[in-house]
Amino acid sequence: MNPVKSINVLLGMKQKRVTAKRGRPRCFDESCALDRALQVFWRRGYQGASLPELTRAMGINRPSLYAAFGNKQQLFRRTLDRYAQGPARYIEEAMNEPTARRVAERLLAGVIDLVTDSKNPHGCLMVQAALTCGEESQGVQRELSARRESRVTQLRRRFMRAKTQGDLPASADPATLARYLATIMHGLAVQATGGATRAELRRVAQLALRAWPN
Repeated sequence: MNPVKSINVLLGMKQKRVTAKRGRPRCFDESCALDRALQVFWRRGYQGASLPELTRAMGINRPSLYAAFGNKQQLFRRTLDRYAQGPARYIEEAMNEPTARRVAERLLAGVIDLVTDSKNPHGCLMVQAALTCGEESQGVQRELSARRESRVTQLRRRFMRAKTQGDLPASADPATLARYLATIMHGLAVQATGGATRAELRRVAQLALRAWPN
């Protein structure tokens, strides 16, 4: 084989190897990796979850994390979506309850079950992340605040519908009810983080529901 032909053959082989390498699919399960990242953020909060800890839990290296999920903040947003669709899906399910009181009962029962389940880190991911955010994580703080406000808005609209249908009395204030319920849920999650038991939190929820308009 002449020298020119040999060089062309070698260049062709090298190009094939590069193309194959670029076209190789990721060798990890993104869904599983996202679930593991969720657990880290849930335990440690946003600020406390370091990239080495995240990559170790996810079973990938840093370049793979960036390629699949973007930076840490983008990964956190993905885990928030995962959290809403998984552990916190009781919120969406509660909105379909037939009465406003049943919505409130389902939400309080749901958050208590979530934050005291021994299989989960104690507390709520949304609360834990917010409590551990520093000034350098203002983007994350804004994201969490927007999601919390979206939940309050969702509740307000649900209670406005209930009032229109006669399920709530004419004197009821849907906006205040929504804020009240969101505040109780937030407080229950904080108390669970501090060690409050499921029985204790259920008694608090029962007391809170006594203020519900008849």
